Amino acid sequence: MHPKYLSIKDFTYQLPEDKIAFHPLAERDSSKLLVYYDGVIEESVYRNIADYIPDNSLLVFNNTKVVEARLLFQKQSGGVIEIFCLEPHEQYTDITSAMLQSQKILWKCLIGGASKWKHGLVLEKDIDSSGLNLQCRFIERRTDCFVVELSWNSPLSFAEVLHKVGAIPLPPYIKRNAEAEDSERYQTIYARHDGSVAAPTAGLHFTPAIFEKLKEKNIQTDFVTLHVGAGTFKPVKAGTMEEHEMHAEFIDVSIELIENLIKNLNNTIIAVGTTSLRTIESLYWLGVKKSGVGSQESGVSQWEPYETDTNISVKDALIALLDWMKKNNLRRLITKTQIIIAPGYNPKIVNALITNFHQPRSTLLLLVAALIGDDWRKVYEYALQNNFRFLSYGDGCLLKFNR
Repeated sequence: MHPKYLSIKDFTYQLPEDKIAFHPLAERDSSKLLVYYDGVIEESVYRNIADYIPDNSLLVFNNTKVVEARLLFQKQSGGVIEIFCLEPHEQYTDITSAMLQSQKILWKCLIGGASKWKHGLVLEKDIDSSGLNLQCRFIERRTDCFVVELSWNSPLSFAEVLHKVGAIPLPPYIKRNAEAEDSERYQTIYARHDGSVAAPTAGLHFTPAIFEKLKEKNIQTDFVTLHVGAGTFKPVKAGTMEEHEMHAEFIDVSIELIENLIKNLNNTIIAVGTTSLRTIESLYWLGVKKSGVGSQESGVSQWEPYETDTNISVKDALIALLDWMKKNNLRRLITKTQIIIAPGYNPKIVNALITNFHQPRSTLLLLVAALIGDDWRKVYEYALQNNFRFLSYGDGCLLKFNR
């Protein structure tokens, strides 16, 4: 059945609030780990994860970095207006170049207290005590966001401005203000590229000690970049998936990563996080396009994998993508993906996933169900009955499946 016709009520479960992790554990790798394969469940902790991964496997991580995307402006009257920076205006080709802009920028945002922002009022905030100042001007209202112009009187990059005056945007279900520990703990130890408004949380558990154990088993590691948008928290409110619009996100992949995937197609390829999995699987469909099949528009659209008739092998698709990049002298592939992975999708490249436990009625839960079928209920019921911690700061699982 086409995933369009899936009913979201079939992908829900009862999540008591006391099962949600509101703070991280003291040690990243002490989080519990559920290991699933072929109907069998084992329980361990993250510091032992290398024991469950075959030698010579390839782990792919998302090295995006969470930016301090929440800006609070106080009006002279005392009221507070919150600007939640979602993504750059479409005039910028990618998030990285937008983050490097200086002095002013256009940004798509959500606005808390928008009704209190009178037309023509310029919001202001001091960047530091030296006289540096950040201003915000209302530009445009759209269906799902606002466009604002942010400007500042210094050569600082926008990423540096956010770092100085913004706050880490914790997920909406963590009902507390960001604290000092969140600046470090809501960030992976390998985060490199500014641009996410949510962490790729499966990677929060990894430590230098884990990476050392992986190296001892000749387990390779590599990285992609998918800048996570606020849409990752968007619940599916429609009755069927056909009425739900999947959020599009920027991906950035090196030519070396694609070569590495080709070399490891006969080994276990593990995505660390749903964002890594969506990025890697999108590469197959981008390669199909470069083979001349299906829509030739850039990026990957929501339903494209389910409506493209192809028998192109994974290796041929990735080689086609690689050849296209070389022909165009590209060392990195930067585009957008809107791919939704739901029951009915057959994984092309990845055959294991490391991930946290996700919200009911979410596209992330649909992704898990696509990989392990109805056993997602078995996994989640085990986690609920055995005191696993849920959502972003919670415990996680290693799900093995056959591609």
